[in-house]
Amino acid sequence: MNNIDDTVDPTETEGLNSTAGEPLPDGVTPATEDEIVEKLKECFDPEIPVNIYDLGLIYDMKIKQTGDVDIVMTLTAPACPVAGSMPPMVSQAVSDLPNTGRVSVTLTWDPPWSMDLMSEDARLALGF
Repeated sequence: MNNIDDTVDPTETEGLNSTAGEPLPDGVTPATEDEIVEKLKECFDPEIPVNIYDLGLIYDMKIKQTGDVDIVMTLTAPACPVAGSMPPMVSQAVSDLPNTGRVSVTLTWDPPWSMDLMSEDARLALGF
C-alpha cells in the first residue's frame, strides 16, 4: 500500500459507523444476500485493484426482514487513510441497491485483516 498516513489513530476509527438509505415501505421484499454481495463487489479500496468483498474486508452482514442491512467491515491496515471515507462509501453504495432499507456500516480492527481472508479470485488478481 502506498501513501499510508501514520497520523491516523486506529482508536479514533474503531467502531466508526456510517448509515445511509431510508426504511423500506411495508410489503417490499428486501434485496437478497447475493444482490448485496454483488453491490459490495463494486466497491474498491482505492489502493488495491480488488473489490472489498474479495479482499475479505467484509466480516459480517445481516439483512433484516425490514430490508435494513448491517455490515461490519475492516480495512487492510488500521492506519489506512480511507478509514474515515470507506464506511460512508460502502453504506451509500449498498443503499443505492433497490429494495434495501437503512444500511449501517461499522468499521472494526478486531480481528486484524490478513491476506488469509482474501478469496481465491483476489489472490489470483494480486499475483499471490
